[in-house]
Amino acid sequence: QVQLVESGGGLVQPGGSLRLSCAASGFTFSDYIMSWYRQGPGWERELVATITSAGQSTSYVDSVKGRFTISRDNAKNTVYLQMNSLKPEDTAVYYCHARYFAWDDYWGQGTQVTVSS
Repeated sequence: QVQLVESGGGLVQPGGSLRLSCAASGFTFSDYIMSWYRQGPGWERELVATITSAGQSTSYVDSVKGRFTISRDNAKNTVYLQMNSLKPEDTAVYYCHARYFAWDDYWGQGTQVTVSS
């Protein structure tokens, strides 16, 4: 059974930090490109960060560069998103995504991140 389970979301004040985790099971995690997406109120879902299967390359949307870091631990089948210096505009549901080239992809259920004073 394929599962992507996000955790670590919550309410945080501007300037604070959160670390999101996504625990994967039911597929060969180390073969998949992992990404974090988010969908804020009134916005379409956007790609936030991506990491290649062995962690050799990462990419970020411009708005989070220097603040967010994506990482993965293939031994634990887990991908992380460290979010620092959070802003109200980071408020969104954050989704974990796994992709194997153009053939397979899986989505988590999402975790809510709210940045507010």
